[in-house]
Amino acid sequence: MPNFEEKTISTEKIFDGKIISLQVDEVRLPNGKIAKRELVKHPGAVAIIAITSEAKIVLVEQYRKPLERMSLEIPAGKMEAGELPLHTAARELEEETGYRAEQLTLVQTFATSPGFADEIIHVYVAEQLTVVEHKAPLDEDEFVTLKTYTLPEVWDMLQQGRITDAKTAFAIQWWKLQQLMK
Repeated sequence: MPNFEEKTISTEKIFDGKIISLQVDEVRLPNGKIAKRELVKHPGAVAIIAITSEAKIVLVEQYRKPLERMSLEIPAGKMEAGELPLHTAARELEEETGYRAEQLTLVQTFATSPGFADEIIHVYVAEQLTVVEHKAPLDEDEFVTLKTYTLPEVWDMLQQGRITDAKTAFAIQWWKLQQLMK
């Protein structure tokens, strides 16, 4: 297998924000030439496929400023420094939905946009959900509406383009596959 590694020559920090940081790296390409790479650095995230005892998936609807519209998504959130993905999943599930899971199982870990970002997302399935008596508060700048849907309902929304979030599309397809394998 060929080695196409790009060796970093220098890094210029452009922005350091609350969620992401931006940098421009100058790299040496495998052919010896020099190029620039614009990179988004992200601490990582989790997403949760939460299925209720009524066989409904728990989604949150929220406004997404980059898209300038509402988006229907599985619960998700960024990892805090030093936090394990499993702990982030439990925390985000409770904060965003008011549910606690008896069991959280890792389904998949993947890079969201490896062409320019280092974000890794860990997708968990939440099983045996119970409603939390005193729900943890959402982040101060977070506003969500909780929704639940059956598999046929979300499958139709996905096919109609009403659900466009990649992690949610993955979750719905994973859920459908699980049902087909039963």
